[in-house]
Amino acid sequence: MAPRLITIGVYGFDLPTFLEALHFAEVEMLIDVRQRRGVRGPRYAWANVIRLRAALTAHDIAYCHHRELAPTTELRQVQYAADDRLGVGKRSRELLDEEYRERYVSEILDRADLGTLVAELPARGSAALLCVEADPEACHRSLIAERLAERHGVRISHIRP
Repeated sequence: MAPRLITIGVYGFDLPTFLEALHFAEVEMLIDVRQRRGVRGPRYAWANVIRLRAALTAHDIAYCHHRELAPTTELRQVQYAADDRLGVGKRSRELLDEEYRERYVSEILDRADLGTLVAELPARGSAALLCVEADPEACHRSLIAERLAERHGVRISHIRP
């Protein structure tokens, strides 16, 4: 049976609803694909890596960080510039900019060894790709998930708040 992977963001959740969503999706492992593993402000302080890992450990969910799948600071600036042109913020973005998509795929995804990540996926339950955006279409995690489905047969679903 093909491995299962969900994607989930931080925005729109609090810690209890986030953990509930992971439990409902039978998540055994959380894969953090953020460059900086923190979120500004008190509302999302629970998603900062130390607090998040403690909560996951208390719920028997493994944690791993795949920084090589995070967009570089330069790439994030490309997306931020597109957001500025459209007058949207990171929390209200609905889609990724086309230049950002193309560059993320060529500069990050095409160079990544996704076979290693697939080998880490749990045999039972599912794994979760984590970033911050509420909607997967507004986040690079959707590009990773798409590649994993196409090239590795991973079954993908997305959790939204």
